[in-house]
Amino acid sequence: MNMDRRTFVAAAGALGASALLTPHASAQPVGTPIRVGGTLALTGPLSATGLVHKLTGEIYVDGLNKRGGLLGRPVEWVLKDDQSKPDLARTLYEQLVTSDKVDLLIGPYATGNILSAMGVAQRYNKTLVHHTFGIPNLAKYDQQFPAWSIGPDPEKTLPALVLDALAVSATPPKTIAVVTSKFPSVHFVALGAREVAKQRGLKEVIFLEWDFGNRDFGPIAGRIKEANPDFIWTGAIGLEGNQLLDAMKKIDYAPLHHFYHVPAPAPMLKAPEANGALSMTIFEDHPPFTNNPVAAEFVKVYRDRAARAGMPDTAVETQAAASFTAWQLIEASVVATKGLDDKAMAAWLRANQVDTIQGKLRFNERGNFGADLSRVKQVQNGKWVTVWPAEWAAPGAKLQTRGA
Repeated sequence: MNMDRRTFVAAAGALGASALLTPHASAQPVGTPIRVGGTLALTGPLSATGLVHKLTGEIYVDGLNKRGGLLGRPVEWVLKDDQSKPDLARTLYEQLVTSDKVDLLIGPYATGNILSAMGVAQRYNKTLVHHTFGIPNLAKYDQQFPAWSIGPDPEKTLPALVLDALAVSATPPKTIAVVTSKFPSVHFVALGAREVAKQRGLKEVIFLEWDFGNRDFGPIAGRIKEANPDFIWTGAIGLEGNQLLDAMKKIDYAPLHHFYHVPAPAPMLKAPEANGALSMTIFEDHPPFTNNPVAAEFVKVYRDRAARAGMPDTAVETQAAASFTAWQLIEASVVATKGLDDKAMAAWLRANQVDTIQGKLRFNERGNFGADLSRVKQVQNGKWVTVWPAEWAAPGAKLQTRGA
């Protein structure tokens, strides 16, 4: 789907953009709550990001109930801690369906955990909307729907997007280092980045992998410094990016261009050595994204709630936006089908586009993915700002290069 990237922001959402978070004249929800069940990584190595999804879900459910709930009934979020463990996520989703008897499911954070939840959903014919699944070719179940708009081939489209951005920088890279966690979703795209870089004529000077959970990044930093690439593609998730940056800092090495796939957004933002770091995004809390009234209201509420919760960063970015979008998809499908029938909701999502704070999402390609709406962001002076494509860049922002 090709769409004018500027014009979606003026579109009214399928749910009624002006009232997505703001209460309006409607009856208070009554009756038995509609229970939405899910897990998040509230503890463990993925918890820094899981807590962003928790706050986002709380904001959405609060706003939903203030404007009448779903089908006139209040909504209750039954949330469990999967401790960043796929096996535990599988067990907890079994409990949600069989013991807790929730009405609807929402996915957990991270690809491995989502895959576990997807298996349970398929066993019980439940529709699963999820927000951060990173390997589309593993999404075999026809009643699962991704809210993270990375398209069906992110291992091709994301590296191409990043290299397009670097190609017009002041110092286009000629050499590349690919270093990556073995965490499945980032590893998968890192392997794709090797191929795309080769096709673009970049010379690969080093390829390194580490086990997820690794804490000793000193040897990896040393190998990178020795190779001294123009560009480092880092298949990092959570705090791994920060750990590698800290290790490079300790040996007085600062990369020219460096990309981190799925970093914990706030910790990376706060690290001085991360200035200039690149990552992918689907949303940042600046125009033109915030020209969308739903997005603008969410940014306002999130900033306030995050500050009161003592979150290290109060800005809305990819993780919060993907989570918010998942709730938008659930609400849109329930409202459109006027019920809680999983098969009816799935059929409607496959047949329709949904206006979200990312843009229009569709689910009619492989794995129920649609267009890749990824953009490139960069840490600049303590803020994440979108820098590519140019029409999505923050006002006045351009990709910055160290020493250029």
